[in-house]
Amino acid sequence: MDVMSAPQLSGEVLSKLCQYDTPTVCNVIELFGVRPQTDGYMDDRIKACFPEMGPICGYASTATFRSAVKPWAGGAYGSLADQVARFGEVPDPPLVVIQDLDSPTKSATFGEVMAATYKSFGVVGLITSGAARDLDQVRAVGLPSFSDGAISSHGYPQLLEFNVSVHVGGLAVYPGDLIHADQNGVTNIPGEIAGQVADVCAEFCAAEAVVLDYCSGGNVTAEGFAVAQKELGSRLQALRQRLRAK
Repeated sequence: MDVMSAPQLSGEVLSKLCQYDTPTVCNVIELFGVRPQTDGYMDDRIKACFPEMGPICGYASTATFRSAVKPWAGGAYGSLADQVARFGEVPDPPLVVIQDLDSPTKSATFGEVMAATYKSFGVVGLITSGAARDLDQVRAVGLPSFSDGAISSHGYPQLLEFNVSVHVGGLAVYPGDLIHADQNGVTNIPGEIAGQVADVCAEFCAAEAVVLDYCSGGNVTAEGFAVAQKELGSRLQALRQRLRAK
């Protein structure tokens, strides 16, 4: 099966992206002007289970899930083994994104066993519109995870389809989308600019440092702050113009 995907970035570039928080990545995407500033990120229902684990970046391997009803005897359902067998359909590293189809969420989408399985197959993180459980055990596994809360039971867990379009936290996610996430939230990185974002993050942070350094330097004045803020604006405008001229 062919899936949509962002271009494959090198491990070096992906590691560099993980040096920056997700708000910085969102700010940089805005500079390119490739989408409205209200698009491309998940809403506040999706929260980091382990904020201390820091930023992650990987390619979406998607699935749908439900747990509120018993499996239908004649239905065809996927399994965790089926899912991991299809990680190769998206670029490395996979980042699992699961839409819970139950409304409201009835049971946990994932727990210790699923997290340990994903980790062993090189998954860099898990994002679901459903709930988590086994939080202490999943933290020990070391899998960065994002969910819409926690529920103690797994109900009747059923993985349904793999590598299909899903809707999580108000964001449409397609197989192979490049996803960046941390304790601040989750965003996708448009494929046409994916290879440039990490380097521009460095430039953006250098521009912001003009104001941040002024504020931390002591003896601040309204006039001095205005000068620093103007310099920041000038640098960002020059960067924006250069990026949009390409």
